[in-house]
Amino acid sequence: MLPVWFVKRAAKIQGRSLTDFVVAAAHDAARRAIDDAEVVRLSTQDQRRIAHALFNPPTPAPALRRAFQQRRKLFGVA
Repeated sequence: MLPVWFVKRAAKIQGRSLTDFVVAAAHDAARRAIDDAEVVRLSTQDQRRIAHALFNPPTPAPALRRAFQQRRKLFGVA
């Protein structure tokens, strides 16, 4: 646990009140926690695989073709 004087000193160095310093630190920690939990980071190789799949999609499987035909029949859309 950090001593209070340590946190007060850091706040003073940044020209903030203790409350502002603590709120800003909590905000930064929350943003990092959310990013770590929700942001997907891919290796260069995985990025290339995704790009290749997007630019060269595989041929649809028969089941997918049938599903699209059903969709057209049910909803009358392309």
